[in-house]
Amino acid sequence: MASSLLILLDDIAAVLDDVAVMSKMAAKKTAGVLGDDLALNAQQVSGVRSDRELPVVWAVAKGSFINKLILVPLALAISFFAPWLITPLLMIGGLFLCYEGVEKVLHSLHHKKAKTTEEAKDELQTIETDLVNFEKDKIKGAVRTDFILSAEIVVISLGTVVAATFSTKLIVLSVIAIGMTIGVYGFVAMIVKIDDLGLYLTEQASSVKQKIGRGLLAFAPKLMKTLTIVGTIAMFLVGGGIITHAISTFHHWTEEAVDHVELIPAIGNIIGAITPTFINFVVGFIAGLAVVLVIGLIQKIRSSSKTV
Repeated sequence: MASSLLILLDDIAAVLDDVAVMSKMAAKKTAGVLGDDLALNAQQVSGVRSDRELPVVWAVAKGSFINKLILVPLALAISFFAPWLITPLLMIGGLFLCYEGVEKVLHSLHHKKAKTTEEAKDELQTIETDLVNFEKDKIKGAVRTDFILSAEIVVISLGTVVAATFSTKLIVLSVIAIGMTIGVYGFVAMIVKIDDLGLYLTEQASSVKQKIGRGLLAFAPKLMKTLTIVGTIAMFLVGGGIITHAISTFHHWTEEAVDHVELIPAIGNIIGAITPTFINFVVGFIAGLAVVLVIGLIQKIRSSSKTV
């Protein structure tokens, strides 16, 4: 009896050790996507009222947990029954990310900024009168984007445990899913409340705290603006990266391009390191633009067929 218990404990310790090692490997491989996930989600929840920031972040975080609850068993099932489906599904998600990125760029180009105080007040009043729908759209968009990024994180993590037992796969994917969701949205909550922290410090008696508070108040809008740009770029990088890895021709072109630029004296290694990122961005933007054009063409055909 005692020997059986010791064997069982030894087996449990071995499984936990495997889970710890594989979870660490999966975390390293998904670190790049995690950075994009953070930038995208911080950008997605920006623009809401200060008192509604944390409720919106929490709503998106709950949506992210639901995404993982769907994706983890789905990924395990697909990897077992139809592993060939993983790449096409990731491709669809990548194209959607690229499409959303181009949509954001086009919206920013066509959206006219308020030139006078009255125009700014009218724009703010329009948003406030439809605040509920504005928040719902923000949450839906963020959860939708999170689904694609979560899918990539789950698939990358699954690749690190491909030879493991089913129970180990399930535990590793669950640890990665839960840990990264808490990490990302905890950090997003901190980012969106920087301005509130700055305001609190400016009201303190200490002159040092007041200076820090003023610095945070000046830094917060610049950070959010930067995250908006970085988040949009991340859409092209993640989407383009999925496409270039899925299509062998693009993948070979990227490798050949890196080999060629690395031959440049002195700066070859530096340019070679950023070349894949640049190619992913270009591929992502072109793919997103193509999807926008195709959708626009379909909408025109449908509208013309209705008028006939």
